[in-house]
Amino acid sequence: MSDGSWTASDRFSGCGWVWMDSREDIQLMGTRNFTRCESALHSEVEALRWAMENMLQYSPCQSFGTDCKELIAMINEPQEWPRFATELEKIETLQICFPDFKITHVPRVRSQLPDFLAKTAMNFRRELLFIGCSIPVWLTRPPQA
Repeated sequence: MSDGSWTASDRFSGCGWVWMDSREDIQLMGTRNFTRCESALHSEVEALRWAMENMLQYSPCQSFGTDCKELIAMINEPQEWPRFATELEKIETLQICFPDFKITHVPRVRSQLPDFLAKTAMNFRRELLFIGCSIPVWLTRPPQA
């Protein structure tokens, strides 16, 4: 699962992703920020791109999830989103490496950890890039559901 976070006033945009196995046990997660992008949807595309790049390195994962229905529409019909042509071209290039690529909608209630990671990265006061098996102690903890 991946998620992007963006506001018009923050210095950074953020992304978060979580790789879970078939039993939904967390295997790996990532959080990073980058100079604020153009829109919330741009941050969602960047989050998916970064998750895909990491899955190529660390996982046999072929299925991706997002709570952003617009992102799924963009992946399924990129020609309908000319404003995102450059970003979608990067995603299409990565898709070649995933012979069974699939992206599905995940309800927001099930994507709380990627959302937390993306928002935390966006609000971090300096550059942040972390990949690991659990949330580091130096990051604030997400609220328990």
